Amino acid sequence: MPVDRERLRDTAKYLRGVRPLDPEELADYVEADHRVVALALRDEAADLGLVEREDGTFVPADDAPVRPHFESVTEFPDGYAFAFEDLLFDEYGRNWQKGESGKRLREAIRRLKENYYRQHPVEYDYEAALGYGVYHLPDYYAAVQYPLDYLARDDRIPGSLRVLDVGAGVGGPALGLHDFLPDDALVDYHAIEPSDAADVLEPLLDETGPNFHAEITRERIEAFEPAGEYDLVMACSVLSELDDPVAVGEKLLDALAPDGTFLALAPADRNTSIGLRETERELESRGATVYGPTVRFWPGERPTDTGWSFDHRPDVEPPGFQRRLAENAPRPSEFLNETVKFSYSLLRTDGERRYDVSLDESRVAKLADADAHVTNRVNLLVAKLSANLADEDANPVYKISDGSETEDAYAVHVKEDALNAALSRAPYGSVLSIEEGLVLWNDDEAAYNVVVDEDTVVDRAR
Repeated sequence: MPVDRERLRDTAKYLRGVRPLDPEELADYVEADHRVVALALRDEAADLGLVEREDGTFVPADDAPVRPHFESVTEFPDGYAFAFEDLLFDEYGRNWQKGESGKRLREAIRRLKENYYRQHPVEYDYEAALGYGVYHLPDYYAAVQYPLDYLARDDRIPGSLRVLDVGAGVGGPALGLHDFLPDDALVDYHAIEPSDAADVLEPLLDETGPNFHAEITRERIEAFEPAGEYDLVMACSVLSELDDPVAVGEKLLDALAPDGTFLALAPADRNTSIGLRETERELESRGATVYGPTVRFWPGERPTDTGWSFDHRPDVEPPGFQRRLAENAPRPSEFLNETVKFSYSLLRTDGERRYDVSLDESRVAKLADADAHVTNRVNLLVAKLSANLADEDANPVYKISDGSETEDAYAVHVKEDALNAALSRAPYGSVLSIEEGLVLWNDDEAAYNVVVDEDTVVDRAR
């Protein structure tokens, strides 16, 4: 017997502030089977602001900011891996990684990589989506969790949130978001994915918990009209594929709740990373605020350097499905994707920045004036915007920024000691105070180097 949804909602609203909602008790109120009531409550939970507990009862969601204990991601969970491999079984049979089907999947991955490298449009039919999932599910699952942690450390992710995931693809960022959040977070998740990748995304979302309420809209973002406001908007590896990423970015910013955040994530390669920064800077010029990880320390200044910066985190272990496809290839390494490198931008519309700093030249030098300081030692306040970029046998090199630079700037660590070790130890996005750094011009790289040696003191400021 179906349940009267309106009566159930009214009863739940009345009782939710009194005690946990037990489907067996509610069944008496609405005259329906308790199992039907439980399913109906689960369907209505996002609108009612309820989370389901392990004992099967429902309680009001806690809107307080989440504070997950997070360090790093080193593997793709088996549950998702098995669910994804089931799709491969269904499409190609149990030996999907061998013979003609394995060959076709490897060719699909090669085409995707080639098109991305040459900046050609990428079209995702179902086979291309499966190939993309084999290669990219693990690293995007991992990558998205680091910017989320950046936000969560600042209490910027509420325990009850609406999420819009644009170009959701086969689901790496969605699954990463799900696993980053605590089980009792209430997530109203909306995916926008027009391609056949949605046919991979949908069964993977079935593996998420009861408090992750997912909906997929299969249309292009240009045609999509957001309904309501979102606490988090994600655009992961999609802006570079749009004809007008700035126009779409403005649309997504307009969809944010007053205290919401727009997370744009891109691969670390030069073209897409620089493209992300160009979009970030154009959206800033149109009124958005850059929350991080790039900084704006000087009033009225904005960076005009190339903007190529990216984070590099621990490798993720290739899941079984990726290893199996690689093992049947002439060059296995071509299909193993363990590296987690990515660029990201966090934008807001409320004027909030992670580091609300306003500097003056009486205390520190400005990177925009680096040319005037060449061969001199200066004090700087900068953000660290890369891991070590140098070859293994060279002095470590880190991209730095204060938000004023017109040319790329790097800190070169020629002599590490206890007084300057913070340069190498600080994570991506940290703010560093550099005292007595030697400014030099690197003609080969057309960039400024700030030499950090035994006369330099580096402290982590934030």
